[in-house]
Amino acid sequence: MTIKQLSIFIENQSGTLINVLDVLKQAGIQIVASTIADTAEYGIYRMICNEPNRAYEALRTAGIAVALSDVFAIALDNTPGRAADAIRAFSDAHISIAYLYSFLLKDNGILVFRIDEMEAACKVIRDNHLRYINEENIGQWL
Repeated sequence: MTIKQLSIFIENQSGTLINVLDVLKQAGIQIVASTIADTAEYGIYRMICNEPNRAYEALRTAGIAVALSDVFAIALDNTPGRAADAIRAFSDAHISIAYLYSFLLKDNGILVFRIDEMEAACKVIRDNHLRYINEENIGQWL
């Protein structure tokens, strides 16, 4: 029920982001979603892409600090309140979300989030009939 996310560590200086994007461009990697969280010295560029393992290897080969992790991505009807309903299901199960980002894709709201309690999160997704995106079904969303 999870999908691979790349976390790329970049310095807060001109040119570092374009270096990352150029490596992915040359490798023919399609970015589906991304977000940057920053501090004074560095940023963490988190992304979902069509070929995370290949992207990981391309970035490492280029000397870019990158980590690959499992996150959840759920698809919601594009109607007001659906995100609140989905997050409430996790809250009601006493599951904390470490971070979250969202975007629209093919008229669906997509929530990408990290939860440490993987099995409990899978149960919430199953029990609430939430549609999830993973490595096997990501192609239908692109």
